[in-house]
Amino acid sequence: MRQRVVRVAVAAVLVALVLFALPLAAAIRLYLVADELNALERDALAAAVRVSPDFTSGDPVELPAAGRGSQLGLYDARMRLRAGTGPADAGGPVRRAAAGKLVRAHDGGQLVVAVPVPHDEQVIGVVRASSDTGAAMWRRVITAWLALLGIALLALGAAVFTARRQARALSGPLEDLSRTCRAVTDGDLTARAAPSAVAEIDQVARTHNEMVQRLAQLLQNERDFTANASHQLRTPITGLQLGLESALSTPGADLRTAVEEALERTRHLHGTVEEVLQLARTQQPAPASAALEPLGRLLDDLENRWHGLFARDGRRLDFPVAPELRSVPVPGRPLAQILDILLDNARGHGHGSVEVSARDLADAVALDVRDEGAIRTDPAALFARGHTTGTGAGIGLALAREIAEAAGGRLVLANPGPTTFTLLIPLGGSA
Repeated sequence: MRQRVVRVAVAAVLVALVLFALPLAAAIRLYLVADELNALERDALAAAVRVSPDFTSGDPVELPAAGRGSQLGLYDARMRLRAGTGPADAGGPVRRAAAGKLVRAHDGGQLVVAVPVPHDEQVIGVVRASSDTGAAMWRRVITAWLALLGIALLALGAAVFTARRQARALSGPLEDLSRTCRAVTDGDLTARAAPSAVAEIDQVARTHNEMVQRLAQLLQNERDFTANASHQLRTPITGLQLGLESALSTPGADLRTAVEEALERTRHLHGTVEEVLQLARTQQPAPASAALEPLGRLLDDLENRWHGLFARDGRRLDFPVAPELRSVPVPGRPLAQILDILLDNARGHGHGSVEVSARDLADAVALDVRDEGAIRTDPAALFARGHTTGTGAGIGLALAREIAEAAGGRLVLANPGPTTFTLLIPLGGSA
């Protein structure tokens, strides 16, 4: 691109110089010819005023010295050379001047000025001034043309210098943008185009950065969805598998009950997938008004899913919730997802008995998930995606907070020891 910009600029300057220089060169030549004729005219007029009328009767005439390369001659009315130098044949310019007019002309390769000498309203002679239009004249013309050529070359050099600087100014940001695009192509989604001094290129850079930012966000959403789905489905699938294995290995087990429990867990899995998909696509949970359910039923389902897992670990799981709170409508799916994460976190990283309790806050419900362990991690880092206090992937608590905030609620670490997480949910599922 740099070479193209330079070529275009130089071509434009060359065209301008040609269109300007050729007429100017012709004008210089005409000017120099006119200047020479003016000098001859001055010499002829100076000689004419010194001509006495008595020269016609034989008095000698002393003409002034002619300029270098010039000739002065005095002709009488019969076109005879009476003084000075000049051709014997007076020529056309002298004959025309005899009619009483000053004549400027080319004659026989010479510049000629003929000035009439009047007396008593008659022309008694003609002063002829001439100079060669040969080498001397052309030396002056060529010298002027060379000066013009030097100026043109200087202008062309300045144009090339300016064009190269402008080409660098234009192509530099584009080359940087190209390198940024290659970096993005190679997988570096943190690469961003830097601003430049060219507004149009800046607009392209901003559009590119917005596109990359959007692409990075989409890819991050996909990664988050994969991680969230893996995290959220692992424990329910384990519970489903354990329930089916228990039914198969227990003699006389009620298979119908086992199948019903498996179907219930499958429906819960379906709801989990829908919730994670909704969060990944729009960063919003499913509409809360379409999924409200009594808090008591939600806690009963939660107990059915988690009681067996905690019992296998030899740990106690309690749900001490006041009867008047069990009928409070809450957003079922988001709340179930959050509580599943908190219980899974308590099971994997906590200790001792686990308790899920509820408190009425007038316009909201506070759910506390408490175990007998302790957390010494900074609460600000605790909910950061990727941060973990154990062998986990650091996804659960970050996902739980995202779901809570998307549902208009808030999840905080209320007490690091014993570990207590508090989930605040607005009544009716709206903030």
